[in-house]
Parts: sequence; structure tokens; C-alpha cells
Amino acid sequence: MTQSWLDNGKRSVVALTFDVDAETGVLSMGEAYAEHAMTMTHQAFGPDVGVPRILGILQELEVPATFYFPGWVAERRPGLVERVVEAGHEIAHHSYSHVPASSMTADEERRDFERALQVFKDIGVPVYGHRAGLWEASWRTASLVAEYGLLYDSSMMNDDRPYRVPTDKGEIVELPPHWSLDDWEQYAFLPAPQIGTVMENPLNVLSMWKHELDAMRRHQCLFMLTNHPFLTGRPGRAEALRSLIEYGKSCGDVDFLSCRQVAERARGDETLASRPLMKPDTEQGLFPAS
Repeated sequence: MTQSWLDNGKRSVVALTFDVDAETGVLSMGEAYAEHAMTMTHQAFGPDVGVPRILGILQELEVPATFYFPGWVAERRPGLVERVVEAGHEIAHHSYSHVPASSMTADEERRDFERALQVFKDIGVPVYGHRAGLWEASWRTASLVAEYGLLYDSSMMNDDRPYRVPTDKGEIVELPPHWSLDDWEQYAFLPAPQIGTVMENPLNVLSMWKHELDAMRRHQCLFMLTNHPFLTGRPGRAEALRSLIEYGKSCGDVDFLSCRQVAERARGDETLASRPLMKPDTEQGLFPAS
């Protein structure tokens, strides 16, 4: 019998994911921002205050989550990765520097990828999945994920269910995210670097995400929520997250799983699509002469 990524009677899976970018989310845009005390402390709120607050909510509601750590953040916050693991959650690879893979050469991307793996190895925490900084994977990224024996990636967007990605180094599972389920577009604001213009009311965000979950239950999709502790860790937003989880649990047909759990189920589901990566051929231009 073919395994299904959805248990019998379930209509959707919620994967709660938290990108613990901390200072790297801004430093990857330019190291000069290290001189901006307001900016750096805004980002440091994530691991220092947001992560513990979010862990408390997850513990109270008894749901698992996946925390994506850049290696740089894991190095500079001794004990934080272990604290997340001790709370029962998954740790995943989020590059070393948070610099987008799409902006790196092949050698640079490999070095960054390997450096992060070494950080987690030194801490003694296994990682099974990867997410590119800013979701900006290169056309090489999936092969790197497979080459180093990771099970899944969560950076690409050409489905709203898990799917398989064959590469020259083996097959991986893709757990697709999307901007509509990212708190960055809703809450992010900084004057330096200039990011965002309007901070959304958390109750409006909650309403939007509940609607998305209802739609995904109808269409049997993966609800891949991406939150950043320096954003969603703020009290009103954290309470909106709590309400969303409570709503999902009340539906009765939704599973809450870590990304690893979703990927392990998906790996055995032969009904899921296999989508080879296809880089557009633009050598002749978008509109070659006939």
C-alpha cells in the first residue's frame, strides 16, 4: 500500500516554521549595518526574546515546529539550538550567512553550505532539511541538499503540496513555502535598511491565515507557515499565532507536523508529483526571431 503524506481523514498539514535569522537577516544586505545599534538590537530581539516566547506557546498548545537557523546565529547564541531541541522541536539548515544562494558562485555556495553543516555537527544536532536565505535557492541548491544526505528543502514554490525533486545527486523532497504565509510581508519594518512601509494589524493577519488554512483544507495542501521570531515574537503577533494554532487544532482534520515528519511521509507517497528543475533557456532571448 502506498504511504500518503496525509493521514486518513486529514485534509491538510500545518508545518510551523521559524527562521531564526537574527542579525544575519540584515548583515547579509550589507555589513555596514553592524554599526546601527537600533537595527541590530531589533534583530537580536528574535533569538533573545521571541524564540523563548514562541517556545512557550508551542509547549502550551503541544504542537511541534521546525526552527531554521543560519550557522552564524547558532554559533553566536550558545545553548539556543539545544534549548529548542530540548523543547521537542526540529532544527534545520538555513545557510551559514543568510546570503542568498542565487547571488553566490558555485564555490561560495558550497563553502557556505558546508560551514553551516559543520556548526550543527559541532553542536551535536543532526539536521535533515534546508531552506535557502531569503528562499533564494540557486539551480545548484537542490543537488547540494541531496549530495550531503539531507532529506528535504523548503525554498521553491511550484506547488502547494510536497513534491519530489530529482537531482544528479539523488532525489529530495521539496516542502514549498509561499509569501502569502510569511510574516515578513505583514510586519517587517526598518528605516535602515529601508524595509516595509505599513505594519499590519495582527488580527487582519490572523483572519487571512485562517482563510488560507480553510482553503488548503478544501484543496488538501501543505500550510507552510514561515515566521521570524524578531517579528512574530512581539506580543500581539505572538497571540495571533496562538489563535491560529488553536483554530487549526479545533478543525479536527488538520495535522501539525515538523518539516522532517512531513518529508518522511512525502518520501513514501508515490502519488506526489516529481518536478525536475528546469532553468529557462534565454540564450536566444525571450522572443527569438522566427
